[in-house]
Amino acid sequence: MEQNENTLSVLKIAPGQYPQQVEIDNDLKALQQAVADGCDIFGYTWWGPIDIVSAGTGEMEKRYGFIYVDKDNQGNGTLQRRKKDSFEYYKKVIASNGQDLELPAED
Repeated sequence: MEQNENTLSVLKIAPGQYPQQVEIDNDLKALQQAVADGCDIFGYTWWGPIDIVSAGTGEMEKRYGFIYVDKDNQGNGTLQRRKKDSFEYYKKVIASNGQDLELPAED
């Protein structure tokens, strides 16, 4: 089994909140339980690693990815990209093959 195209859109993130990391953590813990229950898991893919334009509405207000794109719903912005906190978290999860799911300490 492979789990893919899971995601979490975020309108605004308050300091100290890590909703995407929590979503990844919950998904991977569920996958670990599935393995313990006998499922053959061969993959996990997060949908949309970069903030993208909504295909349905063309808006940028909802944020999906690990990489922030400087653009708003009116098309303003530099299109500069920068890593979000969730980027470093997912990088750590990948490097540990899903064994290190410790969430960052809250601010």
